[in-house]
Amino acid sequence: MSETFVLTNAEIVTAEQQFRGYVVVQDGRIAEIGDGRPPERGVDFNGDYLLPGLVELHTDHLEVHFMPRPKVEWPAVSAVLAHDAQVIGSGITTVFDALRVGNDYDDEKFGARMKKLADAIAEAKGQDLTRAEHFVHLRCEISCADVVEEMQPFLTDPQLKLVSVMDHTPGQRQFTDISKWKTYYAGKRGASEAEMNERILRRRAIHAQHADANRRAIVGLCQSHGVTLASHDDATLEHVEEAVADGMHIAEFPTTVEAAAASHAAGMKVLMGAPNVVRGGSHSGNVSARALAENGVLDVLSSDYVPTSLLMGAFALADVAAIGGMPGAIRLVSKNPADAAGLSDRGEIAIGKRADLIRVDAASGQPVMRAAWREGRRVS
Repeated sequence: MSETFVLTNAEIVTAEQQFRGYVVVQDGRIAEIGDGRPPERGVDFNGDYLLPGLVELHTDHLEVHFMPRPKVEWPAVSAVLAHDAQVIGSGITTVFDALRVGNDYDDEKFGARMKKLADAIAEAKGQDLTRAEHFVHLRCEISCADVVEEMQPFLTDPQLKLVSVMDHTPGQRQFTDISKWKTYYAGKRGASEAEMNERILRRRAIHAQHADANRRAIVGLCQSHGVTLASHDDATLEHVEEAVADGMHIAEFPTTVEAAAASHAAGMKVLMGAPNVVRGGSHSGNVSARALAENGVLDVLSSDYVPTSLLMGAFALADVAAIGGMPGAIRLVSKNPADAAGLSDRGEIAIGKRADLIRVDAASGQPVMRAAWREGRRVS
């Protein structure tokens, strides 16, 4: 069905500029963009921001809804819909749901559970129940004996668009400081000091036995299936060189300025967590996202574990000179992640692009989501 509507008196942020004007949407696409008031009446934004719908590449927030307590599974489709409601309410119109295979702590298997979630995403989408568009991002923990086996069922899933190669072995990458690893898992698992010390020795032994072979296998499978690859927690130049050699396009959460700068120089999109921006630093004691922004080597923000942080983080970085004001800040959460994922049809307010749009009220100094459209359809 052909539908045309106008959004007017809006503070529009395109990929290059910010101005007061209007947007005409026709058949789910952006048909016209103009300064001032349009020739016909439309939805009056009263000066609120009109932004492109946000694109989220790495959120593991779905697991919170699927497993709200240890050993408790919620009905999978219901979990997807609860997650979807929070995602769209945060301004995210395209989301890559990060599902883990392999385990970074004990020998518990997650592959079958995560495949159940992926199937639930497909079921919800098939019934037109989701408001954001969902894809699957598979997080592969290479220091796990069975990770390649666990990822295999996902390779034929058309929802799979991104794979990150992770290694959370204590003593390197994110957890160079082992005390940070202990603090993190003491909070998650309630383990004693003795239990954690035993676990550290076990994780290191598994890493030594399996990590290199698993990495090679996962990279090969992704390349043969045309799936975009991301590195994770790179800390050194050697890590970056390995990622580049493996054909990775995205550098997730580099832990040092050195690694981020090298990744950026190599053409990889450097992704950092928006919670890092909002909180003022990394919860693991690694480099801050703001420091990377100030050094001109930050390309993408991810909400990671707090969906609302994506919009907050973008607004918070608009004052960084190297970012380039609101247009540059919004690119971090829209055009840049869309480009990194190969989604050329969305991510910016431009003629011909999908009308994935959000209305944001920032009069209080806090960005507040007021409405969202996906392909021209009001979804929030």
